Amino acid sequence: MSPLTLFSPAQSKDYPLNATTWQDEKGGLLDLRFTPKFDPESVDKSNFSLWRYRSALPFDASVSPVSMNEGLTPLVNVDLGAHRIQFKLDYLFPSGSYKDRGATVLMTLARQLGVSRVVQDSSGNAGCAIAHYAALAGIGCEIFVPADTSPAKLVQIRAMGAKINLIPGSREDTAQAAMKAAAQTFYASHVWQPYFFQGTKTFIYEVLEQRGWKAPDTVILPAGNGTLLLGTYLGLQELKASGVISKIPTIIGVQSAGCAPLHLAFQQSRSEPVHIDSSPTVAEGIAISVPRRGGQMLECVKESGGRFLAVDEEEIIEALRLMTGRGYFIEPTSAAVVAGVQQYLARYAAPDEDIVSVLTGHGLKSAEKINKLMNLGA
Repeated sequence: MSPLTLFSPAQSKDYPLNATTWQDEKGGLLDLRFTPKFDPESVDKSNFSLWRYRSALPFDASVSPVSMNEGLTPLVNVDLGAHRIQFKLDYLFPSGSYKDRGATVLMTLARQLGVSRVVQDSSGNAGCAIAHYAALAGIGCEIFVPADTSPAKLVQIRAMGAKINLIPGSREDTAQAAMKAAAQTFYASHVWQPYFFQGTKTFIYEVLEQRGWKAPDTVILPAGNGTLLLGTYLGLQELKASGVISKIPTIIGVQSAGCAPLHLAFQQSRSEPVHIDSSPTVAEGIAISVPRRGGQMLECVKESGGRFLAVDEEEIIEALRLMTGRGYFIEPTSAAVVAGVQQYLARYAAPDEDIVSVLTGHGLKSAEKINKLMNLGA
């Protein structure tokens, strides 16, 4: 494999891939110059993890993954009214969320680069995932989280041996604190580091393989910082360029009505997120008022012919009741996506539309909150 480089879209400039470069010289985003030519016959069917798509990942064969054989989560049918939806059960990953997809790839890069310590900021799940895979790799880890992060997630991060920094204020305040710390070490960011998206793109590779390489009409995903949405679009672009699919499915992004800068920007036909005054939401995992890659998210959703939806708190709680009543113990952020699916079915879906969505985070991460929301009284 030829040497990989980072690319600044804003500066039209390449940057070397190393342990300290995560933004361009003006503080802008970087993407990875890597376009695999993927053939379904290249799938390593003896490897029951997302690393079965090694030919589509930016590593030489000599690189040993930091892996717990994560991936290949179930794709199940769920009837919602008259419509049957396929949900990918990504809450069944080792750390309890889909963020393991990005963490296994990013921490593989960190170990390859000889990194001894990483810092990261998160609303919870990404921090849990990085803490898990840092522990697996034997790499020191420091996680910055908002002060109101779910207690169960904090326990999980600490149990992995990571240091926690509780930051008062907004999610953006947390990011700023981590970025300051990252001046001296590897920034294991699920937003800034393009290798994280190389991991989350395997979501759609798995979906297509489980469907006999047949793409759905529509994919409905959470839209917070965009790690799954952008990874999915990246994977779909690669699969289309490789001739595996002929058309990119419509992508629908779901936000909480209390924090919906992308939904509002889409309604106003803007190319960047709008400023909002956010309100508290039970869907903490997508409560991102200033999504750093918001412009990219708006662009890929528009190019796919999709849209953004906003669901209110009552819709989220009702979706949580619906799914737990069917045996799926998911956190409220996952329920927000289910509420988005229900809203899409009621307003936009064709009767025979083939739809795939995802359950992103395990309910044990928010058990105390779920107990209160559902009035369980235990």
